Amino acid sequence: MKRTSTVLLASFALLFTVAGASAARDDSSSVAVAARDVSAKTVIQVYKSPTCGCCKAWVDHVRAAGFQAEVFDISDEELQQRKTRLGVGPRLASCHTAIVNGYVVEGHVPAADIERLLKEKPAIAGIAVPGMPVGSPGMEVPGRRADKYDVVAFTKSGTTKVFASH
Repeated sequence: MKRTSTVLLASFALLFTVAGASAARDDSSSVAVAARDVSAKTVIQVYKSPTCGCCKAWVDHVRAAGFQAEVFDISDEELQQRKTRLGVGPRLASCHTAIVNGYVVEGHVPAADIERLLKEKPAIAGIAVPGMPVGSPGMEVPGRRADKYDVVAFTKSGTTKVFASH
């Protein structure tokens, strides 16, 4: 545990040193540094099935981006009930559901899109990557080309629009 903490601390120190040096040379990098600052202080609550491997891989992705993920392994029935309460219908559903700063994040949403969501603070319920597209964070398959997919913004009333395309 102590070695892991030391490695993580050293990794973050190196990341912020490099990011700081880049930001000093290029104003566009300061936006990336600001996004990392947001993610480093932000907790994402992730609800998933205890047996879902791609969900664990997505959690690793958001943690690598600096988010603090709190993971809750719940039954499939509880997960579906939670999705329903949060307004995630079948058209938007994926294998895991997360909450970050009051927004719903459904499925394999890239961390950069979550950072954008938190920066822009749109008047929506959340964002989703419906299904499980190959190549989305947590769904990478070695030797297989990534599928094109959209991150969809949705409101409580069910209105949707494309938030980002990958």
